[in-house]
Amino acid sequence: MSKAKENMKPAKPKYERLLAAIGHTIEVARQNAVRAINTELVKANWEIGRHIVEFEQQGMERAEYGTELLTRLSKDLVYRYGNGFGRRNILDMRRFYLAYQKWQTVSAKLSWSHYIALVSITDDTARRFYLKQAINEKLSVRELERQIDSSLFERLALSKDKKGVLQLSKKGHVVADATTVVKDPYVLDFLKIPISHRMSERGLEQKIIDNLQQFLLELGKGFTFVARQYKISLRNKHYSIDLVFYHRILKCFVIIDLKIRKVNHGDIGQMNLYLNYFKTEENVVGDNEPIGIILSTEKDEVLVEYATGGISNKIFVSKYQLYLPDKKQLQKKVKAIIEGK
Repeated sequence: MSKAKENMKPAKPKYERLLAAIGHTIEVARQNAVRAINTELVKANWEIGRHIVEFEQQGMERAEYGTELLTRLSKDLVYRYGNGFGRRNILDMRRFYLAYQKWQTVSAKLSWSHYIALVSITDDTARRFYLKQAINEKLSVRELERQIDSSLFERLALSKDKKGVLQLSKKGHVVADATTVVKDPYVLDFLKIPISHRMSERGLEQKIIDNLQQFLLELGKGFTFVARQYKISLRNKHYSIDLVFYHRILKCFVIIDLKIRKVNHGDIGQMNLYLNYFKTEENVVGDNEPIGIILSTEKDEVLVEYATGGISNKIFVSKYQLYLPDKKQLQKKVKAIIEGK
């Protein structure tokens, strides 16, 4: 190769940077295009819903089509514009507009599939909460549906007063301190363990590890996995901590101990030992005090109160359940809180 041709050949590091820059531009453009298409789809479906509702409000439905409006409209739209306008789709567009009658309240950060999941929620307070959660935690549609099915709003709302419930619906679940991180109960239905099945603590731990992504979703925003069976030693005595996480927002370790029985005072004492060890041996500059969560099938509220009294460490005892909660019952309790009954 001639010297002139060699000079024309770009240096490899510079060329790689050029390639990376072009690749980044292409990826950003593609992402923007997807977002733009999504926004237009959501806007079009909102407009369709608006046209239907306004038509109904003018009395035209009863006068011209009776109760068959959506069915006839669906058939005509499919004939003219193809699939995507089935009766269920048209119904969702109508419900979408009724739930969000001001376009300014519709977020461009969520897809049409997100909104289909949201309009299935009849309670306005709960729907606003899940909208905020989906945006704040960048939930996928599947993750959003999981939170709705597990009654996340109702579970969080039961520990609050009327003002707290309404604040929850406006801002979503905001993690501010240890008390806002911990839930009670935790719903572990995704482990698919039959209620009658006798599970060992190690078996429960393995199931959680096998479904770690969903467990992290149930724990909430900010949790990162550190280790399982974390070994610590004190004067030749060895302990194994079931699960260790780190919370990015609170900047602290979160230690989880699993129990397949009711919690006793010894379990709380052991957790206190773990937290003291982490404060002394594992925390680095910038870390806040660790949090301990004991997950059990049952707990005695009085025992927990007395056993944790006087302990400076942040120890929480929460129940876990292997099945989805009774949503209607939870909704009834939350409604009572809002109405002050």
